[in-house]
Amino acid sequence: MTSRLPDFHIADATDEQKAVLQEILSGPRGNLNGPFLGWIHSPELAQHAQRLGAFCRYKTGLPLRLSELAILVTAAHWRSQAEWHIHYPIALDAGVPAHVADALREGRAPAFDNDDDALIHGFATELHESKRVSDETYGRAVGRFGHVVVVNLVGLLGYYSLVAMTLNAFGMRAQGQTELPFAEMKA
Repeated sequence: MTSRLPDFHIADATDEQKAVLQEILSGPRGNLNGPFLGWIHSPELAQHAQRLGAFCRYKTGLPLRLSELAILVTAAHWRSQAEWHIHYPIALDAGVPAHVADALREGRAPAFDNDDDALIHGFATELHESKRVSDETYGRAVGRFGHVVVVNLVGLLGYYSLVAMTLNAFGMRAQGQTELPFAEMKA
């Protein structure tokens, strides 16, 4: 599948687009891999979304391992080829066990050695699948991480759902991606 959006060339970018791209490239990401070249067709959306993304990825109050686990749960839920491709190695480097990540990709329930990992997985899975979080799971999450971090976790899950939706709707792939982690849906 090729991207459904028109090709974007930085040389043809508007001043608004250039400003967004410069902010992304000079920020903690340092690259345009992901949904950014899709969003850039709407520079105002791109600016708001990339700033929200920088917060959700780097400032939630969760350790990187738990943030990346939540992102993998979201990528697997949406079967987002590029999101998984980008975040799988980051998650492994952050300490998410390969057997956990692989189970998520394969649609199996992971076996967790870490209670925090199990809690993040349970919270994210409940929210994605049932569109709600049980009182028990919510209480455990707030008891462990506090209200602010749980609010930020919900924001992270929502943001990476937006990323996955963008990548899926427009048929976008990650830079250098040659293999797909999920079977493609037949058109």
